[in-house]
Amino acid sequence: MINGGSLIASVSAEKTLRVWSHAGFSLLAKLSGHEEGVSDLSFSSDGRYLCSASDDCTVRIYMIAYGSFDETVRIWEVKSGKCPAHSEPVTAVDFDRDGSLLVSSSCYDGLCRIWDSATGRCMKTLIDDDGSPVSYVQFSPNGKFVLASTLDSTLRLWNFSSGKFLKTYTGHVNLQYCIPALSVTNGKYIVSGSEDNCVYIWDLQTRKMLQKLEGRTDIIVALSCHPSCNLIASGALGDDKIMKIWIQKKEDQLED
Repeated sequence: MINGGSLIASVSAEKTLRVWSHAGFSLLAKLSGHEEGVSDLSFSSDGRYLCSASDDCTVRIYMIAYGSFDETVRIWEVKSGKCPAHSEPVTAVDFDRDGSLLVSSSCYDGLCRIWDSATGRCMKTLIDDDGSPVSYVQFSPNGKFVLASTLDSTLRLWNFSSGKFLKTYTGHVNLQYCIPALSVTNGKYIVSGSEDNCVYIWDLQTRKMLQKLEGRTDIIVALSCHPSCNLIASGALGDDKIMKIWIQKKEDQLED
């Protein structure tokens, strides 16, 4: 994940997080503390916090401080000890646009939880009547909704204030892996990876599938969209071994 163009953070099954400098790609910090593999991370929009999700059923929040002269990054954990989140391993975390709220999901207990990032208090739990395992979750760019990806090949857009989901999106394949799904900044599209090695794009309002981007040779497990233009970057499992970028070359169509 890229934070404002200055930092890159990654997670691993080795229970650690790493923070890199975007300029020169030098390693600035290696973070430990989780007892199991780390599955996801998120920067707050103001860059002050980094949050991680782990198979040890916890989320951890770290404060980031920038050294103006030595070009280093110092990271402190906001609270000592574990921050309980779910009764089962946590698959994804995301901050809202001002960093005041955090959403987390679990592929095992089937819940999405909304947290006050300052106090660690759980403010709301989103429960789908179908009880489908939640593999990925993210706030919408305006911070009013939550997009959840579930292991029944469905995306659900929630109004987390009311605790009700508003729209569903289908057509992709998601039955086993934690597949990323995004609500794009301009508020027009929903984008998701898929286990059929493609990236899918829907119209947010009509739910109509607009495009299926092909050309990968393995399952899409990483996805990012440019904040202001129609550009998508994707990463796949090991057999693929490349990052692929699609950019708009004609109206409403993305091309490799």
